[in-house]
Amino acid sequence: MATLFVARSANLSKWASDVGLPKNIFKVGVVDGGADAVAAALAAGWAAEKDWTLVKKVEVGDWTEEEALQRLSAKEKPVDPNYYPRLKGAAGIYKLTPTTVGNHLIVARAMAGNESLDFKLKVADYANYLIQFAQPPKAASE
Repeated sequence: MATLFVARSANLSKWASDVGLPKNIFKVGVVDGGADAVAAALAAGWAAEKDWTLVKKVEVGDWTEEEALQRLSAKEKPVDPNYYPRLKGAAGIYKLTPTTVGNHLIVARAMAGNESLDFKLKVADYANYLIQFAQPPKAASE
């Protein structure tokens, strides 16, 4: 069983804001296995950083990382690892703006009939946004 996860690095976020990227930088990936496999992947790190923390994870069946990243890339543009040498070829690094995620939440809350559209974005909101667009579509029978 594969696990789709979203992780965040405080050091990479600080670096991103220093080089002109939004500070909301996340790693989206898929690993085979459960919590132990995700923990091992986080410990290995990406982009020369070892301080990655798990924001959210979801089991996705037998999906691969390439399929998830391709699906997510249809909605959000990943950070080009060839343009930023610090990323060193790390795939699945995405930059998000508060406007994009905020607009998505406003529409979702309005469609759900939520009276209050006043909210403050949290890291979990960014993770939910990424997972929603990266995970495989639900089967018609579900």
